[in-house]
Amino acid sequence: MRSGLAALLALALLAAVPARACDGDCNGDGTVAIEELVLAVQIGLDGSGVERCRAADLDGNGQVSVNELVGAVDAALNGCLFVSPTATPTSPTATPTTPAATPTTPADPCAGVAAFPGVPPRTTLIAAGLEQPVDIDAPPLDTHRLFIVEQAGRIRIVENGTLLGDPFLAIEDRVSCCDERGLLGIAFHPDFARNGRFFVDYTNTDGNTVIARYAVGADADHADRDSEQILLTIDQPFANHNGGELTFGPDGKLYIGMGDGGSGGDPFSNAQSDDVLLGKLLRLDVDVEGPPYYAVPPDNPHPERGDPLGLIWAKGMRNPWRFSFDRTTGDLYIADVGQDHFEEIDVQPAASRGGENYGWRIFEANACYDPQPAPTCPQPPDGFTFPVLQYTHASGCAVVGGFVYRGCALPDLRGQYLFGDYCTAFLQTFTLVDGVVTGLQDRTAALAPGGGRSIASVSSFGEDARGELYIADYDGEVYEIVPAQ
Repeated sequence: MRSGLAALLALALLAAVPARACDGDCNGDGTVAIEELVLAVQIGLDGSGVERCRAADLDGNGQVSVNELVGAVDAALNGCLFVSPTATPTSPTATPTTPAATPTTPADPCAGVAAFPGVPPRTTLIAAGLEQPVDIDAPPLDTHRLFIVEQAGRIRIVENGTLLGDPFLAIEDRVSCCDERGLLGIAFHPDFARNGRFFVDYTNTDGNTVIARYAVGADADHADRDSEQILLTIDQPFANHNGGELTFGPDGKLYIGMGDGGSGGDPFSNAQSDDVLLGKLLRLDVDVEGPPYYAVPPDNPHPERGDPLGLIWAKGMRNPWRFSFDRTTGDLYIADVGQDHFEEIDVQPAASRGGENYGWRIFEANACYDPQPAPTCPQPPDGFTFPVLQYTHASGCAVVGGFVYRGCALPDLRGQYLFGDYCTAFLQTFTLVDGVVTGLQDRTAALAPGGGRSIASVSSFGEDARGELYIADYDGEVYEIVPAQ
């Protein structure tokens, strides 16, 4: 083994060429140390274990080649071509108003990442043994870490392919779980690298929705659980339809999805009421230092309604379970779980000023559901925005929204929206062209992990800092979508 290590190191040193990005930077600190070189060589000799240093496997094929070792040696001798975001970005103090250093990132997030045109996608396991994973996210610029939300009240980190033992945040004592309750979502502030702030959506022990802000602690892999600042507490009349998604838009505002309050059929007609936050998409300005730590954006549809009703951005939602912005176009894709017959995906164009009514409970998808107090549903349905795609319960029973792929490794997949269904675990993609769904394709078989594993219950999707996509299986696994090569 030692002679093999020496031979590979010598070959790499003799053949050193300019490094691609920062080959072999296992810990993401912007440099390549001798220990990282040795680890990369060991992985190359073993032909496995690449999860110990994914930065050494630049082309993502699961092995470390001599060419990749050459790049790592050059990075060690001459430095990286850029200083990548560190695996542990410089953390702010417990009071997140003190800015930390901003990590430098290449203008092109795909710099140094191999692309595989013409190669179809597959999945590879990146984390197992999780407890009911329901959300996946990554901070902007941080290409080394992935954050996974466990419904009971924990957030876990996968760093350079390794699931860390300690949770990033553990608030089980504040969370009511499970079924449709729990810690349901996380969103990192666009300036997280400086301010260390992130936001969560959870069901508290009284059964109500809480939107809270937290800050990173002294250790960047651990949040300060005592830094919690509660922005909103929204009463929930029933235990289901809690929503749970929150994400930042291209405008820097925080968008929050609220279910209709639960039971069945929206018995209080919350989704159509302008007097409650339930059944709505909310939009907040969270760059506010003092209580209540948010403000109503003046360009919301009805800011004159004040706080909190002025936060309403769109209405007519039943239970939006995952929505996301296309990071290239700015369009917003919303998956709304249906009632008895239909599941739907709505798209809000980037140019929208808000105010859409997505129809529930008057309509379920584009079908009349309950027009009361009117005797019939309006025809034509003026004032309502219908889904771009809907499917019946013959195909599934709970749509799970995903992302438009804008990653680096799979150029043939770019521009396609990935979504699934919790009940039947199908995985499909389509492309939206001038507001019309085209190229709907079933990807279930192609994305099946194999090796005795299966994706049994699609609970969520995730997107990392480079735009690569992930699938959460509620049974405890997370898979990355990678080239089938």
